[in-house]
Amino acid sequence: MRIYPAIDIKDGKCVRLLRGNFSDMTVYGDDPVEMAMKWESLGGEYIHVVDLDGAVKGHGVNADIIRKICDSVNVPVQTGGGIRSMEDIETKLGCGIERVIIGTKAVADADFVKEAVSRYGDRIVIGIDAKDGMAAVEGWEKTSEYTAVELAKRMADIGVKTIVYTDIATDGTLAGPNVEAMREMVGAVGIDVIASGGIGNIGHIRSLVPTGVEGVIVGRALYTGAVDLAEAVKIK
Repeated sequence: MRIYPAIDIKDGKCVRLLRGNFSDMTVYGDDPVEMAMKWESLGGEYIHVVDLDGAVKGHGVNADIIRKICDSVNVPVQTGGGIRSMEDIETKLGCGIERVIIGTKAVADADFVKEAVSRYGDRIVIGIDAKDGMAAVEGWEKTSEYTAVELAKRMADIGVKTIVYTDIATDGTLAGPNVEAMREMVGAVGIDVIASGGIGNIGHIRSLVPTGVEGVIVGRALYTGAVDLAEAVKIK
């Protein structure tokens, strides 16, 4: 199981939100590039970057910082936030990104996802954020008409190979992941599922191993020191 250290960028800084709430934000560092290098040095195999400004504004905002991150580490980087067009995807890939995560646009426009997958294959990842089981959109400000599992199945049918599944209720709380939701998602779709939300200690990460998730995103717990990345990456 792969560990994905998370770097969320807002106003050029490394931040973490509580349950996706922009009014409950903690700044953990002024330099996302330095943070990415730190996580790589501690054994991080894949960096997960979110452009929070882009998620709200509907277009990429922090491309320069993301490019610098890619130039500064030797591990692959995936990113999401504000991906709404082919141009957005191409811009991110042009920064050196390995995988681009599509969120809100995937709910509204399945044809867009089909085209993206036909062009870029498994470099396209779908981010599914669940609020009470329903897929949330637009920086988690609204919910869609689809359940998270329904949306995941639609994406798998299109040819998507990986989804990032976030449980908003647990995100940033350190209270533990929604293990049952992750197990349900893995069982419902025959593609890779990356779990996100609620990791507060090493035990929480271990609790996800039996669910079959491909990996787990760890954010706030790394920044507070509650999880030691060098120890976490040893979990299989």
